[in-house]
Amino acid sequence: DFQGMNSKLASFRQLEPSEGHQVRSLSWSPTSDRFLCVTGSAQAKIYDRDGLTLGEFVKGDMYIRDLKNTKGHISGLTCGEWHPKTKETILTSSEDGSLRIWDVSDFKSQKQVIKPKLARPGRVAVTTCAWDREGKCIAGGVGDGSIQIWTLKPGWGSRPDIHVEKGHEDDITALKFSSDGQILLSRSMDGTLKQLILTGTSVEREGTSGGLLCFFDRKRLELISRVGISPTCSVVSCAWHPKLNQVFATVGDKKQGGTHILYDPTLSERGALVCVARAPRKKSMDDFEAQPVIHNPHALPLFRDQPSRKRQREKILKDPLKSHKPDLPVTGPGFGGRVGSTKGSLLTQYLLKQGGLIKETWMEEDPREAILKYADVAAKDPKFIAPAYAETQPAPVFAESDSEEEG
Repeated sequence: DFQGMNSKLASFRQLEPSEGHQVRSLSWSPTSDRFLCVTGSAQAKIYDRDGLTLGEFVKGDMYIRDLKNTKGHISGLTCGEWHPKTKETILTSSEDGSLRIWDVSDFKSQKQVIKPKLARPGRVAVTTCAWDREGKCIAGGVGDGSIQIWTLKPGWGSRPDIHVEKGHEDDITALKFSSDGQILLSRSMDGTLKQLILTGTSVEREGTSGGLLCFFDRKRLELISRVGISPTCSVVSCAWHPKLNQVFATVGDKKQGGTHILYDPTLSERGALVCVARAPRKKSMDDFEAQPVIHNPHALPLFRDQPSRKRQREKILKDPLKSHKPDLPVTGPGFGGRVGSTKGSLLTQYLLKQGGLIKETWMEEDPREAILKYADVAAKDPKFIAPAYAETQPAPVFAESDSEEEG
């Protein structure tokens, strides 16, 4: 909204139409109260001016082979455009190899299914589509490089009125009719231009020019001017507004994107000129709002305030497992899994133990003798329960050794 922006050009709302899919096309309605959003998913969406979702078109059954019998697209969309005259009609193209005309008042069904003419049976993606200025013709760019045009008339079908088989050698990325409807502009990934006046370029892998906006002569197709748009991102789409006399170019890659506006202070009208000269509003002391601190010690765990980060870090540092505290080095002789400085490595201990040089003595020791070894110490320095019953507790009497009885 140019009227609500300042020189920072900040948006008032951000949307994510389909999670994980890129936005491939946007188109305003003739009344400019709604816009069509086409993403990489199979369902297009309609939004109002405030960015609220008005509806989502139905998806077709992917197991039905005949595309004319499906209720909607079954693969990702490639392009979409609103009818230039009728506010209830839109056009979409998809990777499933079809173009479809929809009625905005009914999101559950389509008005017409168009299947391009192919050299051999199969499914070839329709990479782009476009209406003419009067909304009487439809143009579609097919993945085999052909350009097909259909004229809307009573009883018309999928057979195109104009079929250019080898329009391009690669995928066609954009189609646009001229204002008089006599010339069709096309752009392709093969690097060729067909009656193209204005186009954007991609960033070359080993080049230093970046994304450029190129202006060509309409009749001779000669390059007139080039304008650098972005040093790192490619120009995805561009448009020249006839009334504002301003050029809009969108750039981006898989991680970031943006919109650039080219204007002339003397020739352009309104549009970006309205907000570029408007400075941001200065912050006043009245704008400051102190955030109140509310303490509720008896709140439920879900609503309880998180403890201090500083205390959490101190608690974690004291925990040897969470802090990943390393074991202290062994200074004495190593044994039982830990290695000292004089007894060799762990592998050496293992080999000695397996060879019988290191013996475990507790397996051959008599348990009775091991307990009586501490009897004198327990009598002189009793602990725990013994001191409480020292006056009433009888003296322990130990049985003689079994070996002596047997002898």
